[in-house]
Amino acid sequence: MRWVYWAKLYESKFQAGCLAKRMEEDWWIYGYECPHNVEVYRSKKGRFGVRYVL
Repeated sequence: MRWVYWAKLYESKFQAGCLAKRMEEDWWIYGYECPHNVEVYRSKKGRFGVRYVL
């Protein structure tokens, strides 16, 4: 199991959560494979990001 990290980090957990939910629900619209696991994580500097497993 390897995590794929989204390139952008966000200031709030809400913003990252919106992206994570969009990835779970709308993956077929954007042309990428259906992710098995999507989660919001906190970086060492305190910003939030999204990672997923294909």
